[in-house]
Amino acid sequence: MSGAGNPLDLRAWLDVARKLGELRDVSGADWNLELGAISELNVKKDAAPALLFDDIKDYPNGYRVLTCSTASPARLSSLLRLGEIKTHAALVHKLRGLPKAWQAAAPKFEPVITEKGPVFENIQSSDAVDMNTFPAPLWHEKDGGRYIGTGCMVVTRDLDSDWVNVGTYRVQMHDRNTVGLDMIPGKHGAQQYDKHMKAGKPFPVAIVCGADPLGYLISGIEVPYGMCEYNYIGAILGEPVQVVRGEVTGLPFPSGAELVLEGWAHPGDERIEGPFGEFHGYYPGKAATAPAVKIERVYFRHNPIIVGSPPAKPPNDYSYSKAVMRSALLLDALAAAGVPDVANVWAHEIGGARMFNVVAIKQRYAGHARQAGHILSQCGVGAYMSRYSVVVDEDIDPSNLQEVMWAVATRTDPEIDIDIIKRGMGSKNDPMSIAYRYDAPLTSKAVIDACRPYDFLKSFPEVAEASKELQDQVRAKWKELF
Repeated sequence: MSGAGNPLDLRAWLDVARKLGELRDVSGADWNLELGAISELNVKKDAAPALLFDDIKDYPNGYRVLTCSTASPARLSSLLRLGEIKTHAALVHKLRGLPKAWQAAAPKFEPVITEKGPVFENIQSSDAVDMNTFPAPLWHEKDGGRYIGTGCMVVTRDLDSDWVNVGTYRVQMHDRNTVGLDMIPGKHGAQQYDKHMKAGKPFPVAIVCGADPLGYLISGIEVPYGMCEYNYIGAILGEPVQVVRGEVTGLPFPSGAELVLEGWAHPGDERIEGPFGEFHGYYPGKAATAPAVKIERVYFRHNPIIVGSPPAKPPNDYSYSKAVMRSALLLDALAAAGVPDVANVWAHEIGGARMFNVVAIKQRYAGHARQAGHILSQCGVGAYMSRYSVVVDEDIDPSNLQEVMWAVATRTDPEIDIDIIKRGMGSKNDPMSIAYRYDAPLTSKAVIDACRPYDFLKSFPEVAEASKELQDQVRAKWKELF
């Protein structure tokens, strides 16, 4: 059965990625650590492709794992249906205002329910359920187990309304028919779970382990309480998401999904889950109890594909997509606050797109740089877990760490160009939280003004390099060298 015509069909997007030269096939990797290590090393390369693993050790040919799906401008722009965009800056500027527009349009794109879909090509039921059928990787040596859900969509439903939430939460395999579901307290899925547990009722769960990566990309961002992520995804696609209903819970999931696990989290049923890494590259906590989900149905396509996106020391599998999305939101926030002439913003992957952010401006008045830096550090989008906010001139590419640190090294006087904000917004998820001096998650933040001093703009030494225009001309003429 084909997935043609289904807007969240992974295989249709893989065809696009292959035509763009953005997909590489890998044969014969071991699910036990090797697949994860290959993916980690790959994403640290320049122009790293997406990887499609096949012939995985101990598994039939055709049972596949996709990694690094969102880790380039061309792939991410294609996923967001923005055409092919090849640079960080162009993609960030293209995204300006779009999240707000997508959110406003979302109510017009209710998902469409259908009776059939490729996801029903194979079904495991009751005692036949066995998740060992699928090559879920052990990603890292210190992980608490194999994680079948990383680049996944976890579909849940509210207890006392029709609200369906779709979140990205990690999913650990415990045994052939039980998984651990780690949901951060306060997230929408966790709120729905808490309601069910307090009422003593089982919590319905459907875990989509493979679909177009746009699904997990949007499931991992914050949409308003009560809004379904399927609507938001439909606004991006410009057409409704096509879904089917699970036989056990009735929850909707994409009809062209690769692999879906469906079942219930029962009151009182918790197991030890983890440890597993976080976006900043550390294991911030030890293994702990988390809801256990008893899987009663497994639906999968012929030759199914698991979408993997494990957190690790950045750059990691999904850090690029987070950097782009957060950079666009920060750019919008600066504009909304009235900061003029912002050339670009970059939320660096090295800080998990939160801890090290850079804005480039064209200085217009005394104090402009400090204004931009403090707003970047403290605006609603930027305050959580921000640590360093750097302001540079417009001749510096904020996404290029070498250029940024050159500006820090040559355009700052540490005594007067570093502002410290005390008792700022921190997090218990911060690896430095072990050294926080307060009971509450409060931490200091630094704003670094790495712009040329405003009162010496005209006399500051000229930069010794070819002009940007000449560089562009040379690159165009000498393509074989560059």
